Amino acid sequence: MMRSLRTSDGEAGQLDLFVGAGSDIAARDAQDLMAWPFFSLAKTKRVQPIDFRMGEVAILVEATAEHGMATIWDADVLIWVASQIVEARDAGKATSRLIAATPHEILTFTRRGTGKAGYERLKAALDRLQSTSIATSIRQAGARRRRRFSWINEWRERLDDNGRALGIEMIVPDWLYEGVLDRELVLTIDPAYFALTGGLERWLYRIVRKHGGKQKGGWSFDISHLHLKSGALSPLKRFAFEVRAIVRRQSLPGYNLALEHQFGRERLLFVAAPVDPFASARRRIGLPPVEKGA
Repeated sequence: MMRSLRTSDGEAGQLDLFVGAGSDIAARDAQDLMAWPFFSLAKTKRVQPIDFRMGEVAILVEATAEHGMATIWDADVLIWVASQIVEARDAGKATSRLIAATPHEILTFTRRGTGKAGYERLKAALDRLQSTSIATSIRQAGARRRRRFSWINEWRERLDDNGRALGIEMIVPDWLYEGVLDRELVLTIDPAYFALTGGLERWLYRIVRKHGGKQKGGWSFDISHLHLKSGALSPLKRFAFEVRAIVRRQSLPGYNLALEHQFGRERLLFVAAPVDPFASARRRIGLPPVEKGA
């Protein structure tokens, strides 16, 4: 099936329309998005850019005053996109940057409410993803070269005669699409991630999942280094306070967290938690964990 859409750079192109496999599939995330500061962690509108440099990595994220910067909750749409592309690729099916879905499929996959309010929030997320501009050196040959794109080149909704939504079509950028097609650049994430309510909490899970993996000895980061990588606007003192609260709650699915002090520096340690087959099965079907003592 072919649809003609005009891309954001004004070039008319033909793309095969890719229809996903629904909402009952494994959640996958792009490692580049997990490791670096691409999204606002705040629920309030952010317009101030993220201008991040570390070694050869350069990232500039800019927002519009109308919509604000795409948030880490908006990134759930990109997780849905990555999951659909990987699912089809592994099944030997053709994929495309032009993806079709129903709002219900995306909202169900990301554990959101499927009523009118959920749909309106989804449309606002798509607007922020489309209007946020990114320039980065990641996966570019040479540190001085940058790729510029938006998370969604274009999106549109299809309505019936009564104004009810029939579906959504969106075009994702080459940079994201190429990264998702590379098997080494995608990781499966715990569906319980979608239940995390805090922006820092969500970001911390993604970076822990990216770096901690299933390594026996886990991994660790200086809190100051994490603060720099987060792109958060909050000062280091506030950031460290919030990380300590997350460690106390032990709220990141699949990982145990701890803090230590070395040479006057606070450090976060994380290691994969032992797998409970029963709890794992409950998470796969979207059920909450059993409370201790229940």
